[in-house]
Amino acid sequence: MSGFSFPFSSGALRSLQLDAEELQRWEIRKKLSRAGPRPFVKEQRPLKTRHHPPELCTDLLFHQAIFTGDLATLQTYMDVETSANLLIPTREHDLRWTCQRVGIWSLTYEEEYTCPLYVAASRGYTDCLQLLLKKGADVDFAPGGETALHGACQNGHSECVRLLLRFGANPNAESQDGTLPLHHCKTPESYHCAKLLLQYGAHINSLTEDEEFTPLHVAAQSGLMELVDLYIRYGAAVDKTSVNGETPLSVACSHPQTPEELERYYQVCQHLVRHGANIHARDNDSQSPLHLACKSANPQVVELLLENGAEVNAMSYSGNTAMQNILQVTAYKLHNQPELIVRALLNHGAIRVWPGALIKVLRYCCSSHRTVEVLLNTYTKLRGTEDWAEVVPEEEQQKHPEFFQSVFTLSRSPRSLQHLCRCALRQHLEGRLPQSLSKLPLPSRLLSFLQLHFEDILY
Repeated sequence: MSGFSFPFSSGALRSLQLDAEELQRWEIRKKLSRAGPRPFVKEQRPLKTRHHPPELCTDLLFHQAIFTGDLATLQTYMDVETSANLLIPTREHDLRWTCQRVGIWSLTYEEEYTCPLYVAASRGYTDCLQLLLKKGADVDFAPGGETALHGACQNGHSECVRLLLRFGANPNAESQDGTLPLHHCKTPESYHCAKLLLQYGAHINSLTEDEEFTPLHVAAQSGLMELVDLYIRYGAAVDKTSVNGETPLSVACSHPQTPEELERYYQVCQHLVRHGANIHARDNDSQSPLHLACKSANPQVVELLLENGAEVNAMSYSGNTAMQNILQVTAYKLHNQPELIVRALLNHGAIRVWPGALIKVLRYCCSSHRTVEVLLNTYTKLRGTEDWAEVVPEEEQQKHPEFFQSVFTLSRSPRSLQHLCRCALRQHLEGRLPQSLSKLPLPSRLLSFLQLHFEDILY
């Protein structure tokens, strides 16, 4: 006998079998009740009255035909009245205890249900979808918790979306998880799906059930500039907050970004700011977009926020400033050039690191030697110790020997007169440096020097 099975008495077995059958009937009724109300029909189609609830289909040939888009085979099944609205079981990865007919409880995979219309729409089988609709398929049938429109949008099949809407699909149908089809537009291919939904009356500021995200939140989080622009043109609220207090700008700033994604997230943030997004908005943890952009290490977004007046020294509930956020992730975001963010923050008046804590910065940020350089170049004098050399791994010292040697000798030699003059001018213009330097008739090289350009050595 299996390690997951055990015997019962005959009376108990019969009781358990009846309970299992009643549970199965209850689950099917629950699946059938998920279909939403019928919307306004845009195009006339054959109507059929369903006298019986949908039947469960276990025909493997039918399954293969619908899952592979085999139109010819599918047509042979369409003579059956209920074939357009069959229930198709699908297997999930979750395990649960079930009672078999012989009265043995065992672990089996949990089953969910879908329907032919959802399968055809989510896989982009337009011909099969059209056949099912003409044969009387319920356009908003959602035995699996989502309508066919959800599936088509999720996979970016705009022709299927167009066909479903023409046959009266509800553009505001809510899934079991509380999402609308518009919330499923998360890829560049889904742009035309979203446009069609809006043309058919989709609610632009609808909220998801759990996070209370609008479609604009979803598009901003995915870094989809075209969708963001589309939603704003249709009247999306740019400062609508989620259950965690996040605006679309906040979620765009906070989403993890690879070096290849930095530019498109910058374009999304720039577009949101241009259309009035509040750069000072705080989430429930009192984090501003600047805090979040430093966590995701996007130099362009940080520069954008600072140029538009973001508070460089504002603190979150945890007591972190933007500078602390970027220093905490520097070692993990080397390809995003975190040194550019540290330099931008310092040039806009960020409070410097306490000199006694510089050894910690050296320990955790030494893999980004330019981050160390730009921080140390804001001090007129430093008292380096022998511990400084000990906290930097030998392999990092070998990568940039000249730079780290100049760091370790800071305690034995004064800073150069040129550097001292830079520090004096920066201190005089503290908090006004970017605005003031643009008005000074200075050579470009000198302007760069004053703004802490990188030299890979300390003087």
